[in-house]
Amino acid sequence: MTSETLGLHGGIESTGISHVVQAEAIDVSHKAILYLEGVTVSFDGFRALNDLSFSIDVGELRCVIGPNGAGKTTMMDVITGKTRPDKGTVFLGQTLDLTQLPEYEIARLGVGRKFQKPSVFENHSVYENLDLAIKAPKGVWDTLFHRRDSAEEDRIDAMLKQINLKNRMRDQAGLLSHGQKQWLEIGMLLIQEPQVLLLDEPAAGMSDEETERTAELFLSLEGKHSLVVVEHDMAFVASLARKVTVLHEGSVLLEGTMDTVQNDERVIEVYLGR
Repeated sequence: MTSETLGLHGGIESTGISHVVQAEAIDVSHKAILYLEGVTVSFDGFRALNDLSFSIDVGELRCVIGPNGAGKTTMMDVITGKTRPDKGTVFLGQTLDLTQLPEYEIARLGVGRKFQKPSVFENHSVYENLDLAIKAPKGVWDTLFHRRDSAEEDRIDAMLKQINLKNRMRDQAGLLSHGQKQWLEIGMLLIQEPQVLLLDEPAAGMSDEETERTAELFLSLEGKHSLVVVEHDMAFVASLARKVTVLHEGSVLLEGTMDTVQNDERVIEVYLGR
């Protein structure tokens, strides 16, 4: 992406997974789209995040690893507004401090999150799941009586192909395999055109073939969306990573290439060697 601002479009009134999106721009003139600085979060005296500073650039695909309790989930909770930090800032672009905004407003700005367990409408078809998720002006009545236009149908069709579910489009989502449900939920997020997508252990429980296809999907998104992939499957991380961030005890222990991370004595001691 070469422009210095990222535009947000639409106007979705809050109904289910829809939300208001007003026209505004994210200032990415310094290339970073997400920047955490000095973030600390404590729970009953335990520091889940300890003066954490972390940033990703526009269109970057970043993998985050670390042992249990390193702060990975809490970091995503802070970014999405689920948890408020004791101190520190979280900026989307140069001007939007996410710590001052509610969760729905952060989602409205284009920060999407995929949890470990897939969450889809199991009694609806794959196609209907994407239709429900698509970003379009829908109030309560619009949602009930909205008719798709050709542009929306084209977007859904393109997403079905991208997530490898075109041949399952009429099937109920509940009939999909675990990995296919993961793909569908990722598609439901992508069709809302997020600027930043946080993915929590997306390859967990997948077959080898599904894991390989998921890696291909994420690599195809590089440059179009900014992705933060939290994962324990090191083979999966190795297939993706240009840059890896290692968290330990709520702080960044190391950032670098996969080779750098795998050969670092500190990382081996606290994570890889276990």
